[in-house]
Amino acid sequence: MTTGWDPAAYLGFADERTRPFADLLARVPTRPRTITDLGCGPGHLSGLLRSRWPDAVIEGIDSSAEMVSRAIAGNSDPRISYRRGDIRQWDPDTPVDLLVSNAALQWLPGHLHLLPGLAGRIAPGGCLAFSVPGNFDAPSHRLLRELAGRPPYVAHTATVEHPSAHDAATYLHELMGHGWSVDAWETTYAHVLRGPDPVLRWISGTGARPVLQALPAHLRVRFEREYGAALRAAYPGREYGTVLPFRRVFCVAWRGASEQ
Repeated sequence: MTTGWDPAAYLGFADERTRPFADLLARVPTRPRTITDLGCGPGHLSGLLRSRWPDAVIEGIDSSAEMVSRAIAGNSDPRISYRRGDIRQWDPDTPVDLLVSNAALQWLPGHLHLLPGLAGRIAPGGCLAFSVPGNFDAPSHRLLRELAGRPPYVAHTATVEHPSAHDAATYLHELMGHGWSVDAWETTYAHVLRGPDPVLRWISGTGARPVLQALPAHLRVRFEREYGAALRAAYPGREYGTVLPFRRVFCVAWRGASEQ
């Protein structure tokens, strides 16, 4: 089943979704001239790439037509371009200096084994840098899977694939085994979200999206009501907002030109 993305819903928490990308870029040790962003979303992260590397040519690729359209509409930089494409089929005519990906690989089953191929499309002296959510055992996702697995929802959600990722050590092992130098780490952010049902709004724009879109309209309303109540119990609101602990996994890999 193909599901659509809502750029506006995704950007509802733009500051929180941007911070991990900034932390990832801070550890990139190279000075790229060409950059590809796989899973670029609505293009909101391209400004960080431009600020860090003012002279680079940047290409953003995303499988979502909605996201790519939003990115193109908001772009005024002639050295930044966007197009629709599948990460699994990415095969550039010329190797790139920096390949980045933020919160995209978790949507691809078996993505661990894609990494050597992606790394092989990086120019000598280049770098691979990516981050993925690491919170799939958190209450937000556990409650989602549990509720989606019950009647009457399961009749519509049984075949929905849920995102998943590995820990930092697993990514490090995979890439170091192919001769790359690797910096891998994990961080748990304590995001303070505000407004009504903030955790439901957060995850509805990302991790819960395939489940919600698999449900017919009348069941989706019921599901959101039950899921929202469970999330409010798991993430109680405080006078200053609702705290959402969010674990992220990061990996930066590079190899010198002489080691290619």
